[in-house]
Amino acid sequence: MKKKQEVKRKQSQPSRTPWVVGIALVTAVGAGVMVYRHAGPAEAKPLDNSIKTPEASHGSDASPSTKSAEMEKKVTFQPTAPNPTKAPSPAPVGMAWIPGGEFSMGAQNPPDMDDVGMKATLDSRPVHRVYVDGFFMDKTDVTNAEFEKFVKATGYVTIAERKPRAEDYPGAPPENLVAGSVVFAPPDHPVPLNDYFQWWTYIAGANWRHPEGPKSDITGKSNYPVVHVAYEDALAYAKWAGKRLPTEAEWEFAARGGLSGKPYVWGDQFRPRGKWMANTFEGHFPNKNTNDDGFTSTSPVTQFPTNGYGLYDMAGNVWQWTSDWYRPDYYQKLQASGLARNPQGPDSAYDPSEPGHQKKAQRGGSFLCTDQYCSRYMVGTRGKGDVDTGTNHLGFRCVMTLQEWQAEQKEPENHSTGQAR
Repeated sequence: MKKKQEVKRKQSQPSRTPWVVGIALVTAVGAGVMVYRHAGPAEAKPLDNSIKTPEASHGSDASPSTKSAEMEKKVTFQPTAPNPTKAPSPAPVGMAWIPGGEFSMGAQNPPDMDDVGMKATLDSRPVHRVYVDGFFMDKTDVTNAEFEKFVKATGYVTIAERKPRAEDYPGAPPENLVAGSVVFAPPDHPVPLNDYFQWWTYIAGANWRHPEGPKSDITGKSNYPVVHVAYEDALAYAKWAGKRLPTEAEWEFAARGGLSGKPYVWGDQFRPRGKWMANTFEGHFPNKNTNDDGFTSTSPVTQFPTNGYGLYDMAGNVWQWTSDWYRPDYYQKLQASGLARNPQGPDSAYDPSEPGHQKKAQRGGSFLCTDQYCSRYMVGTRGKGDVDTGTNHLGFRCVMTLQEWQAEQKEPENHSTGQAR
């Protein structure tokens, strides 16, 4: 991550849309971008100072490196052992029952073992055994229509719609303190992949209602995933709907759909029998998306096949928030403790490339994932993002325990999943 001074210099270039000069720190997270409002509390430390953590960049723009001993090791997955409990009935509207059970969590070696795929798995090691209780999960990412119901009912205003406060951005020119968000804006020619400013820009007026900027809207896109949602926004929706955000362990168990050790949520091949299984980036990143899968940006939430648990878009389309703080060394702690039961994530965030920034783990990849820069459509891989940030390739879905659902059924005045949807 570049220092603030460097960001200011880059943002002053006349050919670039002005960002919130002096306040927007941007980092590429697998073909993604995160904007930082301010540093968090005092810098967190690694769980184990002897552990070497990977660099922030997960794309092919990172400096070439040899395959580490860890990457050379054979990754061993044990079979998934789902709980035998029968799926509860009735289920919340729009949600699928995820049985929970014991499984191997983490990423295997990418099928082609290229540098991009290898980098995508560095913070997803070691593979370790985890147990999670059964739960319900939204079959799709939260859609524009669903989020609009929440906003109409509560009057909620997302972070992207709020004018940045001067106290959060010391030294920023007042004219640059405008509400907006970060949007993918591909160049019209090939560019080096070591400068993500070439394909990301801060656009005033960009938010969930206007995903590409103020001249865009979501007309006809009620069944598309809502985007430009920061972590705080996702939490607010979940609370209103009587749900919560999934832990990383819950998310991965659900995404695997009962499979064990497969690179993709649907199996071993990226395109089985030539069929597109997820909304990803085709062509030459970032300037040429050939649209082979039918989409250059987000797609309807039910466009591609479900996984084994009936969940859509657990790879591609948009990244998804989880409730876990991000730490690249967390899996090593879990492995050392034996079978982890319902892990809730580490107690604090730590990213060696951005110490002090409070990041949550993200999962699932997006329509920008490609084998040239980001391969996080692989099921065990992880993303990360500052809690204050939303982009046009980031959404979320919610979960609910059986106990929470039973409580909702006894309290019909609450905004249960069935009522909200």
